[in-house]
Amino acid sequence: MNPDAEIDHGAPLTPYRQLAEILRAQIRRGDWQPGRMLPSEAQLVQRYGIARTTVRRGLGLLADEGWVYAVPQRGGFVSDSLPPLPEAGSAS
Repeated sequence: MNPDAEIDHGAPLTPYRQLAEILRAQIRRGDWQPGRMLPSEAQLVQRYGIARTTVRRGLGLLADEGWVYAVPQRGGFVSDSLPPLPEAGSAS
């Protein structure tokens, strides 16, 4: 997905999955280096016009996949060891 994409509420992909795809693409592009803090939930809510629970689900998906981790009372951070990129020809 395009790292500069917007959330499309009419798309077949749910908004939280779209957010995860966008953030994953931004991490791949180098917007946030390993160990760096991601924007806050409130900033992501404002930026993408989605609910906080949607943001949490998207970040949770990225955490489950190993892209980010949460530090209580601090926020989300990019993992030091990123998952491998999918092989060419497979969907991500």
